Amino acid sequence: MRTFLLRRLWQSLVVLLGVSFVVFLILHLTGDPALVLLSPEATPEDVRRFREAMGFNDPFIVQYWRFLAGALRGDFGQSVRHGEPAFGLVVERMPATFELAGAALLLALVLSIPAGIVSAVRRNTALDYVSTVIALLGQSMPTFWLGIMLILLLSVQLQLLPSSGRGGLEHLILPAVTLGLFTTARITRLTRSGMLEVLNQDYIRTARAKGVSDPPVVWKHALKNAAIPIVTIVGIELGTLLGGSVITETIFAWPGVGRLSVQAIYNRDYPVVQASVFLLATTFVVVNLLVDLIYTYLDPRIRLTR
Repeated sequence: MRTFLLRRLWQSLVVLLGVSFVVFLILHLTGDPALVLLSPEATPEDVRRFREAMGFNDPFIVQYWRFLAGALRGDFGQSVRHGEPAFGLVVERMPATFELAGAALLLALVLSIPAGIVSAVRRNTALDYVSTVIALLGQSMPTFWLGIMLILLLSVQLQLLPSSGRGGLEHLILPAVTLGLFTTARITRLTRSGMLEVLNQDYIRTARAKGVSDPPVVWKHALKNAAIPIVTIVGIELGTLLGGSVITETIFAWPGVGRLSVQAIYNRDYPVVQASVFLLATTFVVVNLLVDLIYTYLDPRIRLTR
């Protein structure tokens, strides 16, 4: 177990290092931030002094090493737009992003796992067909279109829910539904396929032949053995929800990291973008590390074969 954990930790560190390098490289290929941040009346001398003060004149590898050394200390530099520590700006927005992603994932789990189980147990029935159609529709609707439609219907026409901002539960419903519907559809389909595969196994037929009723067979035996792919997709989806909520946060003016990152990209605010991506990537890696540990609980053979 210790060897398994150490190997996963080492792989996680390598992934984070690779993500930081790629993001740093791409950002520095987008153009000169000094020309965006300074006023049009700035003279070439003003641009030169600004670039010198911000360290933009240093070689790429020097700038990357400075960023990496600072990141290890929790220092991602100053936001060139806000004049505040970039790390602090991102941390302020993280709770909003976690709240939205957590609500979307909770909604997806509450709807998708029971729907997938029922669809598998009642295969080729009306419930199965309805569940499959809804799952396909959920995966087919673009997030931006769904969000706008929900705003038009529930906020503009019916005036039941607020269309933007972060506040109470009523502000969370529309963005959580918008963000979570695609995840709901994906987990539903995966749960159904995993359960169908397990329900055809010999030990399930043996349990039923011994007179075990359907609920214990489904929930105790079948679901636990079908849980590994479900846990995998849940871990991936949580990372996707955290990093992919940019459109939803923009549509609903949700003050999260995604919206902050978009604004920072437009402003070429390198420190804020780097801090955002680094923290979101770290969260994604930690979630996947936890998923790997859950694997070893669901199937102890895994840590012996990896």
